[in-house]
Amino acid sequence: MVMVETVLTWAVPGGTLLMVAFGVFELRRQKRRGRAGTPITATYVNEFTAMFYGTKRMELDHRDSMSMMREEDAQGGPPPLGVDLDAGTVVLPGNPGTKAGELRSTGDPTG
Repeated sequence: MVMVETVLTWAVPGGTLLMVAFGVFELRRQKRRGRAGTPITATYVNEFTAMFYGTKRMELDHRDSMSMMREEDAQGGPPPLGVDLDAGTVVLPGNPGTKAGELRSTGDPTG
Protein backbone atom coordinates (compact mmCIF):
# COMPACT_ATOMS: atom_id res chain seq x y z
CA MET A 1 0.00 0.00 0.00
CA VAL A 2 2.89 2.36 0.74
CA MET A 3 4.34 1.80 -2.75
CA VAL A 4 1.04 2.71 -4.45
CA GLU A 5 0.76 5.91 -2.39
CA THR A 6 4.34 6.87 -3.26
CA VAL A 7 3.76 6.34 -6.98
CA LEU A 8 0.51 8.34 -6.91
CA THR A 9 2.17 11.11 -4.88
CA TRP A 10 5.02 11.52 -7.38
CA ALA A 11 2.98 10.98 -10.57
CA VAL A 12 2.08 14.64 -11.25
CA PRO A 13 5.37 16.26 -10.15
CA GLY A 14 7.39 13.55 -11.90
CA GLY A 15 5.38 13.93 -15.10
CA THR A 16 5.84 17.70 -14.97
CA LEU A 17 9.60 17.42 -14.48
CA LEU A 18 9.86 14.92 -17.35
CA MET A 19 7.85 17.23 -19.60
CA VAL A 20 10.08 20.23 -18.77
CA ALA A 21 13.24 18.18 -19.35
CA PHE A 22 11.94 16.89 -22.67
CA GLY A 23 10.89 20.45 -23.65
CA VAL A 24 14.41 21.74 -23.00
CA PHE A 25 15.88 18.87 -25.02
CA GLU A 26 13.44 19.53 -27.86
CA LEU A 27 14.17 23.28 -27.97
CA ARG A 28 17.93 22.68 -28.05
CA ARG A 29 17.49 20.17 -30.87
CA GLN A 30 15.30 22.60 -32.86
CA LYS A 31 17.81 25.43 -32.50
CA ARG A 32 20.66 23.21 -33.59
CA ARG A 33 18.86 21.96 -36.69
CA GLY A 34 17.04 25.20 -37.48
CA ARG A 35 13.72 23.40 -37.70
CA ALA A 36 10.36 25.11 -37.26
CA GLY A 37 7.09 23.68 -36.12
CA THR A 38 5.05 22.89 -33.03
CA PRO A 39 7.07 21.11 -30.35
CA ILE A 40 5.71 17.83 -29.01
CA THR A 41 5.67 19.24 -25.48
CA ALA A 42 3.36 22.07 -26.57
CA THR A 43 0.95 19.50 -27.96
CA TYR A 44 1.17 17.54 -24.70
CA VAL A 45 0.44 20.64 -22.61
CA ASN A 46 -2.50 21.59 -24.85
CA GLU A 47 -4.03 18.11 -24.65
CA PHE A 48 -3.44 17.88 -20.90
CA THR A 49 -5.15 21.26 -20.41
CA ALA A 50 -8.02 20.25 -22.70
CA MET A 51 -8.63 17.24 -20.48
CA PHE A 52 -9.59 19.55 -17.59
CA TYR A 53 -11.04 22.56 -19.46
CA GLY A 54 -13.72 22.03 -22.09
CA THR A 55 -13.13 25.47 -23.59
CA LYS A 56 -9.53 24.54 -24.38
CA ARG A 57 -10.80 21.58 -26.44
CA MET A 58 -13.07 23.96 -28.37
CA GLU A 59 -10.13 26.33 -28.91
CA LEU A 60 -7.92 23.54 -30.24
CA ASP A 61 -10.68 22.29 -32.56
CA HIS A 62 -11.27 25.83 -33.82
CA ARG A 63 -7.54 26.34 -34.40
CA ASP A 64 -7.38 23.10 -36.39
CA SER A 65 -10.37 24.04 -38.53
CA MET A 66 -9.01 27.56 -39.19
CA SER A 67 -5.67 26.16 -40.30
CA MET A 68 -7.50 24.26 -43.06
CA MET A 69 -9.28 27.34 -44.43
CA ARG A 70 -7.85 29.23 -47.37
CA GLU A 71 -6.99 32.89 -46.97
CA GLU A 72 -7.73 35.18 -49.87
CA ASP A 73 -6.36 38.69 -50.32
CA ALA A 74 -9.53 39.79 -52.10
CA GLN A 75 -11.61 39.55 -48.92
CA GLY A 76 -10.39 42.93 -47.65
CA GLY A 77 -10.67 46.37 -49.20
CA PRO A 78 -9.76 47.37 -52.72
CA PRO A 79 -6.31 46.43 -53.98
CA PRO A 80 -3.57 48.94 -53.13
CA LEU A 81 -2.48 49.36 -56.76
CA GLY A 82 -4.61 49.74 -59.85
CA VAL A 83 -3.05 48.97 -63.21
CA ASP A 84 -5.07 49.60 -66.35
CA LEU A 85 -3.08 48.20 -69.28
CA ASP A 86 -5.62 49.32 -71.89
CA ALA A 87 -5.50 52.98 -70.83
CA GLY A 88 -1.83 52.85 -69.87
CA THR A 89 -2.40 54.23 -66.37
CA VAL A 90 -1.31 53.20 -62.91
CA VAL A 91 -3.13 54.36 -59.77
CA LEU A 92 -0.97 54.49 -56.66
CA PRO A 93 -2.30 54.97 -53.13
CA GLY A 94 -1.94 58.56 -51.99
CA ASN A 95 -1.04 60.11 -48.66
CA PRO A 96 -3.93 60.51 -46.22
CA GLY A 97 -3.72 64.32 -46.47
CA THR A 98 -4.04 64.53 -50.28
CA LYS A 99 -7.13 64.46 -52.46
CA ALA A 100 -7.60 61.89 -55.18
CA GLY A 101 -5.48 62.78 -58.20
CA GLU A 102 -3.52 65.48 -56.34
CA LEU A 103 0.24 65.10 -55.91
CA ARG A 104 2.06 66.56 -52.94
CA SER A 105 5.70 67.51 -53.34
CA THR A 106 8.03 66.59 -50.47
CA GLY A 107 11.07 68.40 -51.81
CA ASP A 108 13.18 69.01 -54.86
CA PRO A 109 13.77 65.61 -56.56
CA THR A 110 16.92 66.86 -58.32
CA GLY A 111 18.73 67.37 -54.99
